[in-house]
Amino acid sequence: MADKKVEIYTWRTCPYCIRAKALLNAKGINYVEYCIDGDEEAREAMSVRANGKRSVPQVFIDQQHIGGCDDIHALDRSGKLDNLLAV
Repeated sequence: MADKKVEIYTWRTCPYCIRAKALLNAKGINYVEYCIDGDEEAREAMSVRANGKRSVPQVFIDQQHIGGCDDIHALDRSGKLDNLLAV
């Protein structure tokens, strides 16, 4: 089975971004990070993909918008994140 493509938009010092990445790291998931600190064009592109959301982090799995830090942790608590990641 091919690995899922996981993407996360972040700011370097954002505590929620750090927490979301820590969860992915703990699961051994490879991801592409887009650090968009102060880059309004990149933030706008993220917002288009994230159905208008402008907060960071924003997580995508195989082009599917998952949401932010609280969303990814809620999926993990419910056991659904592993299914999405095919861990």
